Amino acid sequence: MLTNGAVKAAAAQTRAYKMSDAGGLYLFVTPAGCKSWRLKYRWQGKEKLLVIGRYPEVSLGEARGRRDEAKEQLRAGADPSTSRDILETFEQLARAWFAHSKNGWSPAHANDVLASLERDVLPAIGARAAGSIEPRELLQVLRDVENRGRAETAKRLRQRLSAIFGFGIAEGLVQIDPAQHLGRAMISVRLPRPQPALTNLDQCRQLLAACDRTSVRAPTKLASKFLALTAVRLDPVRGMRWGEIEDIDGDAPLWRVPAERMKLKKLKKADDRFAHLVPLSAAAVAVLRDAARESGYEGLPPADALVFPGRDRGRPIGEGAIGDLYDRAGFAGRHVPHGWRSSFSTILNEAMAGDPAARADIDRALAHSPKDKVEAAYNRAQLLDRRHALFHRWGVLLAG
Repeated sequence: MLTNGAVKAAAAQTRAYKMSDAGGLYLFVTPAGCKSWRLKYRWQGKEKLLVIGRYPEVSLGEARGRRDEAKEQLRAGADPSTSRDILETFEQLARAWFAHSKNGWSPAHANDVLASLERDVLPAIGARAAGSIEPRELLQVLRDVENRGRAETAKRLRQRLSAIFGFGIAEGLVQIDPAQHLGRAMISVRLPRPQPALTNLDQCRQLLAACDRTSVRAPTKLASKFLALTAVRLDPVRGMRWGEIEDIDGDAPLWRVPAERMKLKKLKKADDRFAHLVPLSAAAVAVLRDAARESGYEGLPPADALVFPGRDRGRPIGEGAIGDLYDRAGFAGRHVPHGWRSSFSTILNEAMAGDPAARADIDRALAHSPKDKVEAAYNRAQLLDRRHALFHRWGVLLAG
């Protein structure tokens, strides 16, 4: 049996080796000097391995205690590796990392992550022991993705692989991250091309005028104009409901965009503190009144009704409706719905170049997070008066 002194004195050698204790428990020492406790046992006639944890985080006495717990589970008819969520294969490790991480992601992102692993990684190395996988094997997996012309996908996949092995290291299941340095041998990803956007004020006015002349449904035209006046992302406008509008008849009308429709991490989407406040200019309010009349109301429609409904009034306008409008208006390849954010930022920054606070006001209006994380945590001032003035100026500029 091992002693504390023998475990402490175990030194790295040119090859990995084991130091046996009792009952299948042994200390595994890698050439890098990492030490971990492992238990060899049999389950349903097959030899299996349980990684208990790293030394010195797990002492000799604690390792023996966990060995005894595992033996009790075996006697009770349970597999210790399943009962304690201890993982052997890469697929088990990857799925444990996914289950641990997904609560912080949106459903769409979680689906993308799992799909990429199941499509590109697990068929190749899922059945391998996680601790035995070499960098060269992972590089081949990534190069197979690159060879399909998906260099950006391969880059994201390398990051996910590194996160999986990092999770395994923290859990004491593997000793190294074989994906850590693979980026040096991968294809360099081209800089992303910005989405087409008009940054000349006259051209922005021409686009709005061309949209007015184009034969499409009124809600699509109104949504396009409202998008231009508020410079928000497309999804908040498509899902906008009348109950989100505040003080429309007052001096400071406001649109409170729910956090769930903002581009935020999943945890923030469930917190009303992260709602985005959009001051509404007189031009934006005029669009809303036109939208109400288009829905058959002289006053405001019911709070739960969509502001810009599709043909089925219970559903929003189509995701591609505004982009199609711009194409039909003669601006294909020159401007997209998201481009209004660039138009807003570029034109106002140029028009307000003499105001030292303008850049911060514009970024805040676009719901951009401050680069200074300390400031983001403590400076929660909305500065709505300044932003009302900013959107009023933008409305006037677009109107010409």
